Amino acid sequence: MSRPEPGRITDVAGMLVGHHHRVGSGWATGTTVVLVPEGATGAVDQRGGAPGTRETNLLEPENLVQRVNAICLSGGSAYGLAAADGVMRWLSERHHGFRVGPAPHEVVPIVPAAVIFDLPRGDWGNRPDADFGYAACEAASSGPVEQGSVGAGAGARAGSLKGGVGTAGEIVDGFTVGGLAVLNAAGEAVRFDTGTPFAADEGDFGVAWPSRPGEVPARDGAVLNTTVGVVAVDAALTKAECRRLTVAAQDGLARAVRPAHTMFDGDTVFALATGAKELPSDELARAVALDTLCAAAARVFARTLVHGLLSAVSVGGVPAYRDFWPEVETTM
Repeated sequence: MSRPEPGRITDVAGMLVGHHHRVGSGWATGTTVVLVPEGATGAVDQRGGAPGTRETNLLEPENLVQRVNAICLSGGSAYGLAAADGVMRWLSERHHGFRVGPAPHEVVPIVPAAVIFDLPRGDWGNRPDADFGYAACEAASSGPVEQGSVGAGAGARAGSLKGGVGTAGEIVDGFTVGGLAVLNAAGEAVRFDTGTPFAADEGDFGVAWPSRPGEVPARDGAVLNTTVGVVAVDAALTKAECRRLTVAAQDGLARAVRPAHTMFDGDTVFALATGAKELPSDELARAVALDTLCAAAARVFARTLVHGLLSAVSVGGVPAYRDFWPEVETTM
């Protein structure tokens, strides 16, 4: 089925995305990396009661480091934070990072990270390590982004259905806003009485939504989850302004998942601003421009989650959306 170009995070010049995962033979997990080797202004917003993160305090506006070199998103719960070590190694080999000495290699790569809980989808002990992060960097490119049950989305779950990686983007007032997310939520992402995703009205997905119920099996008991992602823009923003983007992106998450930000989620969204284009210098005009970018960030992030839902395939016994509504054809 032909459909409009949905956009992707790599539409923002300077963004590279890579995945690495293992599925089968007791494995169902992986790592996704958003690379900006030359650096971008960063921020984070974390909600929910079960976060798993690394290097988030340095993103506070009052702290020293202004720019980050990559965001590492990984499966494996807290164990999976080790994947960021591999991302640091890849960047350090290429002398990318916060300079701490006169020699080219004297850098400390800045790699904030967040993880999802996917441990039940594989055998105990099979989780991402530093090699996953390094391999994801090796696979990174500025081209099309593979979506669904790949990278950090390999073992993701969205309520009763399989979750996955999604990406989206749009151009607003000459700025490019892109997003990438790993949908792994305790809440549901779709109306089971109609088969329509909650965030279906956040864009033109180029599909005909179903209007029939799906016999989706009920989830048995509470599970630990976390939806994580990145919103990126080619604007020149401060760390505080980047933080506003992450807050808005969390609104997009709440539109796509119900309930969102529960005690069983650690929903974390990062922002990256490359600084390629300036906002207006007038204070009021700048605020209006930032508000426009925030509104776009919410829309884009909601669409990333729908894309992750639609693109996922069943892994580890968790059924996918397409198993119940196969008539919804996508080319994502």
